[in-house]
Amino acid sequence: MIFNLKTPLNREETQKLRIKDSVYISGTIYTARDSAHQRMIQEGSPVILDGAVIFHAGPIIRRHGEDYEMVAVGPTTSTRMNHYQAEVLDKGALAVIGKGGMDERTSEALKRNGAVFLAAVGGCAALYVSSVNKVKGVHWMDLGVPEAIWELEVENFGPLIVAMDSTGANLYEETRKK
Repeated sequence: MIFNLKTPLNREETQKLRIKDSVYISGTIYTARDSAHQRMIQEGSPVILDGAVIFHAGPIIRRHGEDYEMVAVGPTTSTRMNHYQAEVLDKGALAVIGKGGMDERTSEALKRNGAVFLAAVGGCAALYVSSVNKVKGVHWMDLGVPEAIWELEVENFGPLIVAMDSTGANLYEETRKK
């Protein structure tokens, strides 16, 4: 099935999603990689995580005075965030976008929180950036451009595939078994 979701997400809609469903997201999403995840756990999040969508990405940014333009944004390998992702999900995030899947600890957190892991296609940074209407803000720029949290206003961001759902189903594991 194809789902068009608006942020902030709610648990009732993320619990309906099943592996192999296609998803498009409109609203606000946040990029976050290793250092940002670690700091969110240690210091608290600079953004509201309830219903949030976290995108594992290190964007290419162009600065225009006080404004920023996103030049390209594609998924990074999500397994790098395994150590922190479950705790971020427990703080309210309901969707994670990335590539390559995540570990059992994250899968358990997805089930516990009614959340999903959405696979983005690597190499499609130009496609994904076309759905970014605006860079709304940046947090923790001291971490560097790729590691900072970028707050993005997106419209029909996708296509994304539900690869891990809130029932514990895992498209990566299903594919490995075949």
